Amino acid sequence: MKLLETNIHEIETASELENLINANENVMVCAGRMGPMCIPVYDTMEELEEERNNIKFYSMGFDTPEAAPIRNATECRGFMGLPFTMYYKNGEVVKATSSIQSMEQITGILDEHFSKS
Repeated sequence: MKLLETNIHEIETASELENLINANENVMVCAGRMGPMCIPVYDTMEELEEERNNIKFYSMGFDTPEAAPIRNATECRGFMGLPFTMYYKNGEVVKATSSIQSMEQITGILDEHFSKS
């Protein structure tokens, strides 16, 4: 059941999350809600998905028990604002952010950690 109303592929289970980050070299996952801090990040991801074919973009409902691997990640300790956004390279977390992020902030992270193909 899709929780978020975005055009980004939505992860529904923790096992699906694990499989996706292990099967793809570059993955960005935004765990959030349909709220004012999260929607701009989803919109940016939708836009970037069209031009960054080397990166897989996913959303995940923050409040589902299945999002525990993101909510409880060491990299997210101390995060206060939604969404929690995780960047994975070859199955490992390379960056984690919280709260609203601008297009420039997101592309800066993508450029730093995921070389363009």
